[in-house]
Amino acid sequence: MISVKALQFSYTGKPFMENISFDVAQGEIFGFLGPSGAGKSTLQKILTGLIKRYAGSVTVAGEEIRRHSSQFHENIGVVFEFPSLYEKLTARENLHFFASLYSKHRDAEELLDSVGLLSEAEKTVSDYSKGMKTRLNFIKALLHDPAVLFLDEPTSGLDPSNVRNMKDIILAEKARGKTILLTTHNMYDAAELCERVAFIVDGQIRALDTPRKLVMSKGASKIEYTYLNAGVEMLAQTALDETGKDTELQSLIRENKLLSIHSSEPTLNDIFVEITGRRLQ
Repeated sequence: MISVKALQFSYTGKPFMENISFDVAQGEIFGFLGPSGAGKSTLQKILTGLIKRYAGSVTVAGEEIRRHSSQFHENIGVVFEFPSLYEKLTARENLHFFASLYSKHRDAEELLDSVGLLSEAEKTVSDYSKGMKTRLNFIKALLHDPAVLFLDEPTSGLDPSNVRNMKDIILAEKARGKTILLTTHNMYDAAELCERVAFIVDGQIRALDTPRKLVMSKGASKIEYTYLNAGVEMLAQTALDETGKDTELQSLIRENKLLSIHSSEPTLNDIFVEITGRRLQ
């Protein structure tokens, strides 16, 4: 559904993005992880046709972006990090206006209800909180039932309950066959939602794989356990594939003296730091 080959882009003549190549299959959630200024938002602007001055090939739904047809925007939905809404209109009026720009659209009332805004639909957007604007901005991108969704930090500014609801909606859209490209610096969102992720730093892809493979490629999981020694709680750890050689652990298991035991493994942020020398958060 998305194919990028040897993409290069420059703002000032000095290369900003170099040799970016990747493909996204239909129905896949693909994530771009990187710190601020890494090139995530610029890449989204290229993929959505806002920037056409690039070298290489970028196709979405079979259309080369620099030559896309008038129907291109019927097939894509875009959620920018900062909401683009008409502040003096109500939430319902915003959705009705944006729906009028497309040849087809979903039920606005159902979308408002899905993000908990139906009871606030007649309130002007200027009176909305940041989180409410984020939720309204998100369903605005779903209005015309696009085949491809571009989501830029979709959970930014939301409380834990609404983050969970937003993630559930994203997964439901995937189940409906949508192709989703997620740009974020939130490793938890990426690990939970994305089938594959790419690390981008300074306009270059440093790694690309499934979150699980990226994590496991950089070291085995560890086991941490606690036990009492002369009345003092002790903490010890061992590599998961070395538990059979840990005589202390084996003895504690035989004698039922373990207080706790759990596994731990690197996070995507840990792997990002190791590969790129930068932090996601």
